[in-house]
Amino acid sequence: MIQEHDAFELEGVLPQVGSVKWIGVAAERRASINSLQEVLARVGTGLDGDHHSSRKPGGKRQVTLIQWEHLPVVASVLGRSEVRPEELRRNIVVSGINLLALKGKRFQVGECVLEYTGPCVPCSLMEENLGPGGFNAMRGHGGITAQVVSEGLIRIGDSVAVANC
Repeated sequence: MIQEHDAFELEGVLPQVGSVKWIGVAAERRASINSLQEVLARVGTGLDGDHHSSRKPGGKRQVTLIQWEHLPVVASVLGRSEVRPEELRRNIVVSGINLLALKGKRFQVGECVLEYTGPCVPCSLMEENLGPGGFNAMRGHGGITAQVVSEGLIRIGDSVAVANC
């Protein structure tokens, strides 16, 4: 017999474990994104070397994440063969887990714990980086923002899962 569940109950079921595919930081606003193999996430500020970490300590946009699976979708909407993570200006690209399902949750990324703070909506830089229609191609595919709850290293290949705290 199939058990019925309401949507609220189902939102709490997230057994998938994702993985970190790419990491990047920009030292200044609008500066080039530097691709990294690992980065330290600090409580209250965000990722070492990223301009968001020095702009507004305690802010809600300390770390930005986007799904690897959305890159080909954005590319397809734009009629391109691919888009590179650097063009999208997010800090961490993950695969294997629906980032929007982390709403209202804390989640483990490598050694650190992050907390979902909202959607990462596109900005005018998407039009510059991706060309005409870039802003609208990113709508609904921009990823999420998060705060650092527990400090630690994030490395390429690290797991991404709901935290047990």
